[in-house]
Amino acid sequence: MPNSEIDAITALSVDLTGFSAFHLRGTGLLETYTQHLSTRMGSEAFGRLIAAHAEVSAATDPAASKRAMRHLILSDPCLGPPARSLLKLWYVGVWHALAAEWHGRYGGALNDVDGVPCAASYTEGLLWPAIGTNPAGVKAQGYAMWARPPRIPNPNQEI
Repeated sequence: MPNSEIDAITALSVDLTGFSAFHLRGTGLLETYTQHLSTRMGSEAFGRLIAAHAEVSAATDPAASKRAMRHLILSDPCLGPPARSLLKLWYVGVWHALAAEWHGRYGGALNDVDGVPCAASYTEGLLWPAIGTNPAGVKAQGYAMWARPPRIPNPNQEI
């Protein structure tokens, strides 16, 4: 997988998830997820997604960039479904297959099915840091941590 494609999907994933490139790289899943997305989408649609995100990234105004992300990528019939599947993959560690109609129209892997790309997908899912806890049964949390509800950080509250 070329570094330019990994870098492009890193930038797209930062915009989709709201997590930093540093955090996403720290999961160790960027190359795996880039390869997974590229294989499922096919090279032509994958190239369109990278080009569309480059156009979105060119906007200097953050509000304009968010609008462009919604209109050029998430609302696009070709780019929206794989972008949303990538977003879900980052958060919960499960790839949601693209519809057969999508594959019939845009190509990509015909054997695209729902699934977990690798074992680390669950443990490194962004869901866990988003709710301020660790995944159950995998990362040590301390005695009786699951006996209490998770602390969800309030972004408006100073610590």
